Amino acid sequence: MASIDDLVAELSKLPGIGRKTAQRLTFHLLQQPRERLTRLADVLGQVADRVRCCADCGNFADADRCEVCADPRRDQGLLCVVEEPSAVAQVDRATGFRGRYLVLGGRLSPLEGIGPDQLRIGLLRQRIASGTVSEVILATNPSLEGEATATFIHQLLVGTGVRVSRLARGLPVGGDLEYIDGVTLSHAMEARREIV
Repeated sequence: MASIDDLVAELSKLPGIGRKTAQRLTFHLLQQPRERLTRLADVLGQVADRVRCCADCGNFADADRCEVCADPRRDQGLLCVVEEPSAVAQVDRATGFRGRYLVLGGRLSPLEGIGPDQLRIGLLRQRIASGTVSEVILATNPSLEGEATATFIHQLLVGTGVRVSRLARGLPVGGDLEYIDGVTLSHAMEARREIV
């Protein structure tokens, strides 16, 4: 059936969802009461209509500014730069960070045609030029592209008087050395500390 095939095709475009998982989700949805499907469709429509990018940081918001940027208790001097909006919630939840964010909207990837002009580098420059930022914390992913993005931003900020720091990297608790990638293992070795 074309309708079922269309739904499977759309669900399989989501990250982490392959064709088999998309089929399972489709058949699960089809077994639900019509009201549940209608509610899901309504919520998806509301998200499409209401959610946009915050004008100040690029995070998702239901208004012109996101909840983080609208919070006057946040420290404007601390700016955490992340790749995607999902990282804002993750960093906030896991660390209790009380500064502000800047969401790049991706990472540098020349092979995919993503350069500085496709990211919110201009917004970063504006935030630095405002004179309110004293430290930029680079929280890009520890991938090749994330490292290249962090290096690019660091070089961009040299000479601005703004302190630039990077999230510490290393081995995850419970990790097995044979499954750790070389970049992570290399950074963990470089960042080793004396046991006292």
